Amino acid sequence: MRRILGIDPGSRITGFGIIEQKEMKTQPICILGGCIRLVAKEIPPRLGQLFAEIQALVQTYQPTELAIEEVFVHKNAHSALKLGQARGVAIAAVMAVNLPVYEYAPRRVKQAIVGRGAADKAQVQHMIQILLALNDKPQADAADALAVALCHLHSISISDELKVTLPSRKKYARRKQQWKSYDRTITRKID
Repeated sequence: MRRILGIDPGSRITGFGIIEQKEMKTQPICILGGCIRLVAKEIPPRLGQLFAEIQALVQTYQPTELAIEEVFVHKNAHSALKLGQARGVAIAAVMAVNLPVYEYAPRRVKQAIVGRGAADKAQVQHMIQILLALNDKPQADAADALAVALCHLHSISISDELKVTLPSRKKYARRKQQWKSYDRTITRKID
């Protein structure tokens, strides 16, 4: 069983979502999705609240891994620094219980969920509602967090399938040698 905590970090609103997949190739289910609203005016108390809230989520729902969105820097470096601090706090909160942490770029998440790296928030919300069979559209930040968790689940599923189907390194080395000898024979015929 896999239970993934997805986080879309923010300095004012941090989205979170927890999905679970009992067995490989079964439909994932949404356990929880929501937002942590940070109300303090100063950054340190906000970060403290974020740390406590994420630790409470981890203790209550016992996720097996964390998927978190990477920092996206567009024009405002000050906002990126605040976002980076929130990301760091979220990672530190789960590292207290040694959860594995996986990071995904925003474009990769959108590509995995919508099929387009430049998708807008409404498209992500719509696809999350469909993919997780939710009754209502989730709030935008919660949808982003669930999207990160689903992106991670899809990435793991694909890599697990590739591990099964790819030949072992030893077989690959032998094929490589056969290719070289075949290549040499062609070279001799041309000369």
